[in-house]
Amino acid sequence: MMFTLSEENYLKAIFHLQTVSGKGISTNAIAKKLETKASSVTDMIKKLADKEVLTYIKYQGVSLTDLGRKIALGVIRKHRLWEVFLVEKLNFSWDEVHDVAEQLEHIKSTKLINELDTFLEFPKMDPHGDPIPDKEGKFQKIEKKLLSTLKENQLGVCVGVNDSSSEFLKYLDRYQISLGQKIRVVSKESFDGSVTILINNKEMSISQKIANNIYIQS
Repeated sequence: MMFTLSEENYLKAIFHLQTVSGKGISTNAIAKKLETKASSVTDMIKKLADKEVLTYIKYQGVSLTDLGRKIALGVIRKHRLWEVFLVEKLNFSWDEVHDVAEQLEHIKSTKLINELDTFLEFPKMDPHGDPIPDKEGKFQKIEKKLLSTLKENQLGVCVGVNDSSSEFLKYLDRYQISLGQKIRVVSKESFDGSVTILINNKEMSISQKIANNIYIQS
């Protein structure tokens, strides 16, 4: 069964939303994720339900079927492998790869993707710290939490980001925050949620929004 670029994007978006919520996803949540109208989401849900890749139950939302999850993981696998390739082999920076990988993830050739995986020596993580599914859809789960949840004087290592936008990654680059970077919480401001952190023996203050988009392993 073939799926359009738009259908694959919907399945991927629903997979990501389900990973966070662990339950059925509302049409409004999907519309927000994909920056589209709720009416467009309703139309697409009907199409995808006919293809048996998702189910919709009123008041309970949308859930992927096993087939829908398989398709979504296949797209995610391609996206993350291409990101590794662009960074490691073509010297892209981590803030440049997302939009390019969004285009490459819809290539249909299974052989190409499997050969790409072999060529890259079977990477487990993409440049943003996200796990790469293997060809069976299995991936390594990482125990991680948001920097904003750390307590004062607690130390952790940056293992990923929640926001992979170019703007956010450029911000992190400016302040030398990268994967593997040790970060210590010095203090937390109760008024606005801002956090003072210590990196490379230098203190800096970051907003609650920034702290809510950096994953830490402590």
